[in-house]
Amino acid sequence: MTAARHQHIVLHVDMDSFFASVEVRDDPSLAGRPVVVGADPKGGAGRGVVCTCSYEARAYGIRSAMPISQAYVRCPDAVYLPVRHRRYTEVSERVMAILRRYAKGGFQQVSVDEAYLACTGCTYEEAAAIGAAIRDEVRTREGITCSVGIGPNKTIAKIASDADKPDGMTVIPPEQALAFLAPLPVKTMPGVGPKSIPRLARMGIATIGDLAAADVQALRSAFGKWGVIMHERANGADDRPVAPRGERKSIGRERTFARDTTDREAIAATFDSLLDDTVRRLREHHALCRTVTVKVRYTGFVTKSRAQSLDHPTHDAAILRVTARALLEELLTGQPVRLVGVALSSLEPDGGGQTRIDDFLQGPITGP
Repeated sequence: MTAARHQHIVLHVDMDSFFASVEVRDDPSLAGRPVVVGADPKGGAGRGVVCTCSYEARAYGIRSAMPISQAYVRCPDAVYLPVRHRRYTEVSERVMAILRRYAKGGFQQVSVDEAYLACTGCTYEEAAAIGAAIRDEVRTREGITCSVGIGPNKTIAKIASDADKPDGMTVIPPEQALAFLAPLPVKTMPGVGPKSIPRLARMGIATIGDLAAADVQALRSAFGKWGVIMHERANGADDRPVAPRGERKSIGRERTFARDTTDREAIAATFDSLLDDTVRRLREHHALCRTVTVKVRYTGFVTKSRAQSLDHPTHDAAILRVTARALLEELLTGQPVRLVGVALSSLEPDGGGQTRIDDFLQGPITGP
């Protein structure tokens, strides 16, 4: 590590297997056992997915977003627990309060279990001391662990936080950045998803080093502006500030049926319940919406959606129900339905309270 002071040093703090870690902390008898948090597997016949799992469960090949039925096949003896959003939010709020105290510049929470901290004016030695103190305090106060990545920008810090999990810390000063990034697979780069990976492979790009050396014009032709951004970040450049994100603009709920169904009354009843809950949350937090979106997923995972913008923002339940049900009717074609959901977006405060929209909106909420 260098003693030179750099204007930008970023810490990325990522809680280790957060939901599962909270469950183990609350019930120490689960320690050392494979724990899966998500949908009820129902003996291998359950619907839904894995939200997260302990590292012991990962040894069986279980991963987040895996169908819960597949997880059960891989490890039927795992402990399967329902998602407790309220509990995880409580712990997250306390953890984030700890992290904010250590930020020497900006602070940016990006999810319930991860955040960026700016260490303006610090040396890398000082930033590493901050990272160690964070890990120690989170462990002592909350009984769970986190991993920390430290680097000259958000991309490098985030990749570094995943390099020594769980309960680790990786420090990458600028002069080590390119050597650190080069051998990593391109999927390690934040934002490079399953659709991009095969397209990059066809261009002969398998590692971040390959991406850094690729012709930027070819990347632009293949991916547009994102191709240029990928190339910059592969070369260690990322000037995004550590700052709170703007207001999130959607709130919603969705639910997967236990069995695919063509029963319109059952679908409508479930949909109305989801909509009522979404409207209630909208009103509780003094917000109005201008756009209604309805989503339906059919057998075979084919998903379609319909959206309609209103003339004026509202939280009137009757107006929203008429609009949403009309959109739902367009999507009920007689095909068996696997999932139904609704989202309210283009939100703005209604002036009836002081709560900010970004204090409560975390994007669409998946129901049980």
